[in-house]
Amino acid sequence: MSAVGDGRGAAADPVNSGLRAFTSPTPPWAPAGRTPPRSSRQLTASPARSCLSRRPGACAAATEFCLVEEPPPQLTAEHRTARDRVWDELVGKNPALFDGPVVACTSLTQTSPHELHLGWARVTYRNFVLRRVPGAAALPSLFVDVLQPTDDGALLVAQMSTATAHPGRWHLPGGSVDHPDAGWPLDTAALRGNAARELLEELGVDIDPDELTLWAVTRGDHGNIGVHFAAPPQPATVPTDRLAAVAPATIAVGQVPELEQVTFVHGPADLKRLDGPHADYLVPLVDRYARILR
Repeated sequence: MSAVGDGRGAAADPVNSGLRAFTSPTPPWAPAGRTPPRSSRQLTASPARSCLSRRPGACAAATEFCLVEEPPPQLTAEHRTARDRVWDELVGKNPALFDGPVVACTSLTQTSPHELHLGWARVTYRNFVLRRVPGAAALPSLFVDVLQPTDDGALLVAQMSTATAHPGRWHLPGGSVDHPDAGWPLDTAALRGNAARELLEELGVDIDPDELTLWAVTRGDHGNIGVHFAAPPQPATVPTDRLAAVAPATIAVGQVPELEQVTFVHGPADLKRLDGPHADYLVPLVDRYARILR
């Protein structure tokens, strides 16, 4: 799902939960006792990588990811009014935008060489327009997405449709994280569930969340935090055929598809040939993907 300023851009009583990044030398979809083929090895580097310096694309190892709920910052009446005015203007230009519940990041610290601590708060999508309000404290978003490889070692990338907040932009299938129901933690299961649901909504690819492996964590230009999961390889015809079925079904219920098209890349050079902007995390992740394949 998309809204203005969502995490795929250019991001109470504490609820504690641990998110352990674990990748085994042999992925769970490889037959026991066999070395996975080249196309199945690309997403098995251990540990998961965390690109969390202020410079997008810089990476450090992270094997622990702890999420703790925190209250959102209080806004002044002036900033609330300005936020609502900007939001209303954007909705007037794009009625598809909605102000649903979403997770925002309140803090991010690297507590040890292999552990990240992320604070999060319950907000709605209009929170993200605060970055357009001078002097306001704009929380970055938290988003999830899926690296979907093919059997021949390519990686799927998708272009967002004109109905989204970022028309024409290339990204990985995914979206902002919905906050859990009251009393439920934001943990491994919740993040994986969000990623699997986005894959189903955008591409029509139905996958068990337990098949997704944490592969990287990134910080984007606006501080948005991306949690990137890897899916088992599939034939390229599976997502393309499913997408062809999703579009007419979406239109039939009066909605506009989120994706314009998908294509497959093997490295950063392939991204340069695509028309349109890229999500800020895309080049570093595709570069890492290509280097693991070598």
